[in-house]
Amino acid sequence: MGNWKKLLPTLSDEDRRQVEIGLAEADARIRAVLHSANTYHWRHSITNVPVWGAVESWPVEERRSAALAMHLESSTSWTPTALNDVVRSLADGDLPWTRADLVWCLEVAAWDESYDNGAYLELPAAIAARLAPAELADLVPVLDALINELVSDYFVEAEPRRRAVRLIGDALDRATGRRVPSWLLHDGDGFGPLVRAEMSAVLAAPGVPEVLAHCAALEKPAAPAKWQRRLDELLATTPGGAQVVRSALEAFAAYGRPLHDDSDRLVRGLVWALSRQPDEPATDLLARVTAAAVAAPRQSSGSPHAQRTAVAAVQLLASREGEVPVRTLARLAVTVRNKALQNRIQTALTRIGALRGWSLSEVMELAIDDHGLGLDGRLCRPVGPYEATVDVLGEKAHLTFARDGVPLKGIPAQVKQAYGEDLKQLRDLVKRVGVTLAAERQRVEGLLSEERTWSYPEWSSRLLAHPITGAYGRRLLWETSTDGQTWTAGLPRRDGDGWMIAGLDGQVISGDRVRLWHPARSSTSEVLAWREHVVAAGLAQPFKQAFREVYLVTPAEEGTHVYSNRFAAHILRYRQANALMRARGWQAGYLGTWDGGYDSEATKLFGGGAWRASFHHQLVDNPDPHSYDVEYCSTDQVRFARRDGATWQEASVVDVPPLVFTEAMRDVDLFVGVTSIATDPQWADRGEDRLHTYWHSTVTAALTPSAEVRRDALARLLPRTNIADRVDLFDRYLHVRGNVRTYRIHLGSGNVMMEPDDSYLCIVPARDRTGRLHLPFDDDPMLSTILSKAMMLAADDTITDTTVLRQLSR
Repeated sequence: MGNWKKLLPTLSDEDRRQVEIGLAEADARIRAVLHSANTYHWRHSITNVPVWGAVESWPVEERRSAALAMHLESSTSWTPTALNDVVRSLADGDLPWTRADLVWCLEVAAWDESYDNGAYLELPAAIAARLAPAELADLVPVLDALINELVSDYFVEAEPRRRAVRLIGDALDRATGRRVPSWLLHDGDGFGPLVRAEMSAVLAAPGVPEVLAHCAALEKPAAPAKWQRRLDELLATTPGGAQVVRSALEAFAAYGRPLHDDSDRLVRGLVWALSRQPDEPATDLLARVTAAAVAAPRQSSGSPHAQRTAVAAVQLLASREGEVPVRTLARLAVTVRNKALQNRIQTALTRIGALRGWSLSEVMELAIDDHGLGLDGRLCRPVGPYEATVDVLGEKAHLTFARDGVPLKGIPAQVKQAYGEDLKQLRDLVKRVGVTLAAERQRVEGLLSEERTWSYPEWSSRLLAHPITGAYGRRLLWETSTDGQTWTAGLPRRDGDGWMIAGLDGQVISGDRVRLWHPARSSTSEVLAWREHVVAAGLAQPFKQAFREVYLVTPAEEGTHVYSNRFAAHILRYRQANALMRARGWQAGYLGTWDGGYDSEATKLFGGGAWRASFHHQLVDNPDPHSYDVEYCSTDQVRFARRDGATWQEASVVDVPPLVFTEAMRDVDLFVGVTSIATDPQWADRGEDRLHTYWHSTVTAALTPSAEVRRDALARLLPRTNIADRVDLFDRYLHVRGNVRTYRIHLGSGNVMMEPDDSYLCIVPARDRTGRLHLPFDDDPMLSTILSKAMMLAADDTITDTTVLRQLSR
């Protein structure tokens, strides 16, 4: 317990004797009843069994003593008995409780020998609720301190803790005359004190405490009709009640940190109260509250700040008119990592789309916020004598300042000193644009698994002219067609006030339908031609497209029917693998040495949400028996399921659309290719024997599709480097001729072998050594690693790193 027990007044010997009179006899009698019920050690109520009926007819003094005896048992027992209902039943009714009884109960509870079922709280709370204010006067400091401890105690079960806080808080309010209930907006988080400080004058106004208490009493995400009627009555009879609701929710939207469970319940009720207001400002506020509720700490992305509020807010926001709900939910659909919330958001967007005649994919597309940027991706705003510009360059948002048309380096000191609020708003805008850019990159790449087509005007306005989406769409390959059968690929090119598509020869291609180009639908010659064009033109695509890997169903996968074992039996560095899965939009439970933590299933939606891929992986036992950290995992099957209403139906691999199959398998190949222990350049020196065989076989294995694409990219890039005469590209390796030795770099793992004896060379890349060499994509770190190693080894007589030199001379 905490400091509250130090505040307890001393109980006199006479008072203690009065409290404990008949305690031993009552204890024996109530234990006999419990024994006859034969459920004493079971975790469910026994107050409903027939034998308990006799207890209710006991004299009040005997029931009182039995309640005290069971309180002593629940506070000091080391057996996990759940006596909550027993104590509450014994204490129920008009029993002659005294201040001495309450002090004695608190003394017993302070012994720190109870379980976390909260049974030791039941009797003190019940007694406090029945005592007169005068009897509680000198106990106010004790009860205040006890509440402050309880609201921060996450080891006590939620229901008994909340019940005790509510009863003790009501007793405190009667003793002190407080208008705002003590159990509301408490110190269990920073939100309660914040609202009390900012709104102290209005919180105690007539009717406001009743509105807040009613909001906190909402038990479920969907408010019952009776609860809503009572809410309307309270708001109608409380002057300024609607404004109090808005002010409290404004405070939550700006709070930005996790809520205590009690605060979460209160805010959920306030969200329902806000939903009664139909105006646009209420919709805007509801959208901000939703975003704040689903936000999560960086270190725990699956744990939203306010889970209960988030569930209700998503549902209510989806029922509002206008673009704000669509835009907010669409952005959250690609940023929220909590699986349950993500499903609710997807369902809400699907419902909005059905009502407005849009597909889910189109809902996401129409909802992209432009943040007030112009078609050129810029927003200019005067700030005193300066002009501030928020500009989208590449895939990032930047804030710059100029004066009289002359660009300035950094932020002027005068702006920081005299225009702090303007600067804060601009920085916030840059942050919000950056979040939208990141989410939109993921959404646009996700279109590669869909069979989406756009009319020419839709394509031009949504995917090229949009200041956010256009940052990606203008660097991608597209196909156009007039009949929907024959498609011709090209790159977007500005044509006056509009956009057109130009083919490999630079000529304009006509067509009235447009779709995103994918190499899986193209011939080998066309793919190679576009790869050459992208490299020659110096085009940096936002993600692999021309050089994108293609994965086709193999005979082995046709044989296994409902799963693929193509990427099974690999050993991955688990923390890195899990982080990469989440970065690619996969949802996965974390592996750990607890019950159910040895297996995990990562899932991701493809094909516009119509298909789901599942990647199974398992924990690999830690070689250190004293460490509980998960270092490695092994890979297993990849499975697919088709959406069938609200459920998923497992599908045969051959029935999966080719674009869905190739995109899902590409992600899994990425997980293996990036996080396999085979890519660890130091593994040969420290690997455990039981994993060394896997490492050795993988570092020289046949290339996966991603490594084959890497080889093709190297074939086009190496002739443009100053080491072109020192390298030769073969099936699995890049051969490099240095001045000291000759080397082979495996194109899959990036590991280096030295000739003539194939001894392993450990090189840990410290930084990018590719210089100004243009790369056609930036989502293959192994490509940069291989290039940097090749450039280093081609000039091996200039190496100064002693660890490398020692290996070269070995």
